[in-house]
Amino acid sequence: MRAALHVTNGDSTAITLRAASRGGEVLPWRDVLHEGPVPATDAATLRSLRGDFIAARGWAGRTETLAMLAARDERLVAALGSRPVTLWFEHDLYDQLQLLQVLSFVGAELVESELLALVVVDRVAGRPRFRGLGELEAHELVALWPARRALTAADLEAARRGWSAFTASDPAALQAAAHATGPGLPLLPAALRRLLDEYPGARDGLSCTERQILAAVRDAPVTRHEVFLRTQDREAAPFAGDRQIFDHVDGLAAGPRPLLEAQDGRVALTADGERVLAGATDAVALRGVDRWIGGVHVQDGAVWRWDPDTRGLRRDAAGG
Repeated sequence: MRAALHVTNGDSTAITLRAASRGGEVLPWRDVLHEGPVPATDAATLRSLRGDFIAARGWAGRTETLAMLAARDERLVAALGSRPVTLWFEHDLYDQLQLLQVLSFVGAELVESELLALVVVDRVAGRPRFRGLGELEAHELVALWPARRALTAADLEAARRGWSAFTASDPAALQAAAHATGPGLPLLPAALRRLLDEYPGARDGLSCTERQILAAVRDAPVTRHEVFLRTQDREAAPFAGDRQIFDHVDGLAAGPRPLLEAQDGRVALTADGERVLAGATDAVALRGVDRWIGGVHVQDGAVWRWDPDTRGLRRDAAGG
């Protein structure tokens, strides 16, 4: 039988997995799926859309991104069913969305198969504030190996339902998946509930991430790095990288009605930012909105909002 393939959430965990001497090859998945468009489409078209988005953000060049994504998908598809594949992911939003995408390539023939195993965890012994596989030492990853399990039919059904909901152009199915109580992928619903919090808030028009950023500078200006650290401390399951938070900071500081401003290398609230954070002004009404959440394009004229009181989504009656 050919050497095993270990699929995981990024380069940090991949490096440690290689050091853990599990044997075989390691494939980092490398995409920030909670940022930018992820509509329901075929794999090639999705790669093109992700390449456009990643290049526009300045995270990597489009040509190199498309080559990386194509090679990644091809390696996974070639391995499935032909050699042992182990999926190493954690509980946070970043990982759970990647796990959904990986499982979108998996067929029913691999249910309960020795050729596909999951190591999907939300806690690790000796890590009371476990933040992810990337922080673990090689011996800690090795200690997780006995916890691997086969893919169940319930897992595959939950993955298909979750990926379909995430990529849909209407968020109703996402809300249902976020409150699912079935046995498949038990760590997924909490991650999807966190994704729902990224819709503009019913009271202030801010996403949860934006609200955390503004709150991080409420009392005094701080550096962008300190903003990142403070936002991560507010997360039950941190999932954003520093580059993503910095992009949000830059976005909040841009435009004719910025909510943040830079002062001597530090970030501070503007008067508009103070009003929005206090709930006296709506960020969407003040600044507009144009961003993707999976397959939903949240934009002026098509604004979905998350109401934390009802724990439900609603669409603005006037569309913006």
